[in-house]
Amino acid sequence: MTPPPIEFELRRRTLLVGTAAAALGAGAGRAATAQTTDAAAPAGSETTTVTLTVNGTPQELTVDNRVTLLDALREHLQLTGTKKGCDHGQCGACTCTVNGTRINSCLSLAVMHDGDEVETIEGIGTPDQMDPMQAAFVEHDGFQCGYCTPGQISSARQVIEEVRAGIPSHVTDDLTAEIALTDAEIRERMSGNICRCGAYANILAAITQVAEDQA
Repeated sequence: MTPPPIEFELRRRTLLVGTAAAALGAGAGRAATAQTTDAAAPAGSETTTVTLTVNGTPQELTVDNRVTLLDALREHLQLTGTKKGCDHGQCGACTCTVNGTRINSCLSLAVMHDGDEVETIEGIGTPDQMDPMQAAFVEHDGFQCGYCTPGQISSARQVIEEVRAGIPSHVTDDLTAEIALTDAEIRERMSGNICRCGAYANILAAITQVAEDQA
């Protein structure tokens, strides 16, 4: 049997009320989206101009506030000797010095270093006039693929300076004790620089030679 027809009457008032409610709902949704977008927008400028002295040369850069020192060196100044390895501060390939202190440049924002002095591997020596640490790495085959080598050399040079300054490592806890540059001390101080090729023994030999030559 055919079911009885459903009584349905669309009244003009009902149609107008429903349409108005739908329009209000859509408007509220757009307003909420706009408020969310406004809240997510940055409060200030997205870029900053910083002045650095890089390898003895003044440099003025306008960079995104989120740019790391590593990317500023590589992408803005084309100083690609400083390598991007893990990008998480775990491998040491990006090691350079800032005001004489070695840092992982991938963990530091460029805008934090306005007025600072930065030294990269390009400022340490040249193929024709190598730094003693560079020459020792060549003599002792302290590298294979070479990707980590700029960071290793930058870090190794600072290890010797740290020992000279009496800055303790985790191996030496007594601040008043004389810090001897033993194999264990060097390995501890260089532990933040990873060589995936495993040239650690040769790196150790290179650092030891330079330390003895400069003693």
